[in-house]
Order: sequence, then C-alpha cells, then structure tokens
Amino acid sequence: MTNKVISFHYTVKNSKGEVLDSSDGGEPMAFLTGQDQIIPGLEKALLEMSSGDKKNLVIAAADAYGARRDDMMQEVGRKELPDDISVGQMFSVSADESGEATHLVTIVSFNDETVTLDANHPLAGQDLEFDVSISEIRDASAEEVEHGHAHGEGGHQHH
Repeated sequence: MTNKVISFHYTVKNSKGEVLDSSDGGEPMAFLTGQDQIIPGLEKALLEMSSGDKKNLVIAAADAYGARRDDMMQEVGRKELPDDISVGQMFSVSADESGEATHLVTIVSFNDETVTLDANHPLAGQDLEFDVSISEIRDASAEEVEHGHAHGEGGHQHH
C-alpha cells in the first residue's frame, strides 16, 4: 500500500504501562505512508489494518526508536553550555559547523568541568504499546505525494 493517508487515534504507553502520549480528545493523527513519518513498526502494523479497525500493538524497541547506543553519549566541556542547566534538560545542538543538521540531546550529568550529553532518542531501547483505532485510509492526493505529507485534519494545513 503506497501513497495512502492513514488517519488514526492512538494511546502509547511504555513497558511500565505509563501513558506517554495520546490523541484522545483531539483530532486523529494523519500520515502519508512510506515517508518515515512514524516509527516503522507502527506504520507496518497500521498498513495491515482497515478503516474502523481497533487494535492493541506492542512495538519492539528495534522497530520503534532503536536500541540505546553508547556511541550516542558524549562528554563536553562545562563552559560549552549555558550556566543554567539541569539533569534531564533537552536542547538542540548543531552536528556540524554549518549549523543545519541538529540533534536533540539530553543532559545526563554534569559537574564544574564536564557535561555528559545523550543523543539517543528518549524512547530508544524501549518497547512501546499502542492502542490504535483507524479513522480513515484513503489515497493520497497528487499534492500530498508531491509535498511528502498528509494535508487537512491531523496533517499539515496549507492555505
């Protein structure tokens, strides 16, 4: 199934059963298939469903945000960051001198001389549980395919 727009409601929980995010009370999320807009395991499972289907899905870490990687941890000099930082704080950093490519990092620890940053996705290494309900599956418009994303409710709005 290519060039489809799938709209769905979801609740996602971690392995402890804690709700991480939900579309309950809002518009369904809409995405264009094949564009890497949602985690691969969830997209694969949704592609096997039909409009109106409801399902509980467990997506393994490898098919979600991947395994945690030690090479994504880095120590930098304390003077490289603002004075007012805290453990768990997240911010974007440039991956190269052009400043174009950025990565989200989390402060893991710090002292007077160094700061340990973690560039792993916050959900890396975690299996995720999704309760999903398909609202609609439709063919993508030529404009959506050209733009690479869904338009309208739950997708990007264009005026």
